[in-house]
Amino acid sequence: MRQDKIGEFILSCRKEKGMTQVELANKLYVSDRTISKWERGKGMPDTSIMLSLCEELGITVNELLLGKKLPKKDYNVATESNLLILQKEKEDSDKKLLIVETITGIAITIACIVMIFAGIFATENLIWRIFLLVIALFILIIGIAGLLFIEQRVGYYECQKCKKKFIPTYKQVLFSLHSGRTRKLKCPACYQKSWCKKVIKK
Repeated sequence: MRQDKIGEFILSCRKEKGMTQVELANKLYVSDRTISKWERGKGMPDTSIMLSLCEELGITVNELLLGKKLPKKDYNVATESNLLILQKEKEDSDKKLLIVETITGIAITIACIVMIFAGIFATENLIWRIFLLVIALFILIIGIAGLLFIEQRVGYYECQKCKKKFIPTYKQVLFSLHSGRTRKLKCPACYQKSWCKKVIKK
């Protein structure tokens, strides 16, 4: 999927509608820098905003993703092709986020250990000890929140009982036992608890 081609198409459609970047941005509740980024091929509209963008530009999602206007007879073929492209891009993005999750988890663990060690052993000043321990706690809380966000957002969990793939809630992710890429979760389909495995493809 060529972002530069899509960007040029967005630019062309916006000008056809007689809108400035600021006017389009205001309609979509984003910044004009975001519009500029799309039009320069430096980024893609998020899926949550694509429908609104297409509505404002008077085009379909298929046309947006292909970067050109389509005759009606080509819609079905384009839809299937675009869905496959979006699915592949999501899978690639999820794989990268899982790598980020692993690296972040290691970095947070090391940072907390260093801060705690420094707070307890590296200084005799009570205020500095408390400060370093508070920083360690802050890093831990922010890190866990970020990891939970990635863990809940990326991929699916596959029930080992019925093979149903599902996305757990934040509460389930936070309080479930886990080992590596598996979690003890209750399946919403069969209502059985099992060690569900993390998978990328649905």
